[in-house]
Amino acid sequence: MSKMYNVGKVVNTHGIKGEVRVISSTDFPEKRFKKGQTLFLTFSDKEEIIPLQVSSHREHKQFHIIKFKELNSINDVERFKGGVLKVSEEDREPLPEGEYYFQDIIGCKVFTTDGAYLGQVKEILTPGANDVWVVKPEKGKDILIPYIDDVVKNVDLERKVIKVYLIPGLI
Repeated sequence: MSKMYNVGKVVNTHGIKGEVRVISSTDFPEKRFKKGQTLFLTFSDKEEIIPLQVSSHREHKQFHIIKFKELNSINDVERFKGGVLKVSEEDREPLPEGEYYFQDIIGCKVFTTDGAYLGQVKEILTPGANDVWVVKPEKGKDILIPYIDDVVKNVDLERKVIKVYLIPGLI
C-alpha cells in the first residue's frame, strides 16, 4: 500500500440514510470529497482499511456531510465513528513552489543558516497572515518560526531538513 494522508475524521453519523459528519483536515475538501473519489477509512486501534467511494458531499455548519456508495443506512456507517479518512499518495495535489503539506513539514529537523540545530517541527499554527512552525528543541521552550521568506531560507523535504535565518528578536 502506498503512503496515506489524512483528509478528515468521521465524528458522527448524520441522519438515517448512511451519511457521516466529517471534520476536514485537507486544504482541498471540494476535490477530496467529490463524487467518485475513493477514500480509505482507517482506525487507530485496528489494522483494517476500508476503501469507500464518495457518492455525495455537502457542507453543513462546520462539517462535511459525506455519503458513500452502496451504504444507505445509519447501520452501515455507525461503526465508522472515530475513523480517519485518508487518500493515497497518488491522489495528493501537487502544490505550487514554496507551499508544503503540513505532514511533510512536521518532523523536519530545523537548523539555523550557520548550522546550529534548533529542534524538530512538532506542529503548525495558522493564526493569520502566515503560518507559524512550532519547533521543539531538545530542552527548553518551543521556538516559534514564522513561515516567511525572511526567516525560512531552505526546505529540503528529501532530507527532512529546514534552514532558517533567525532575525533579531525571534528567540
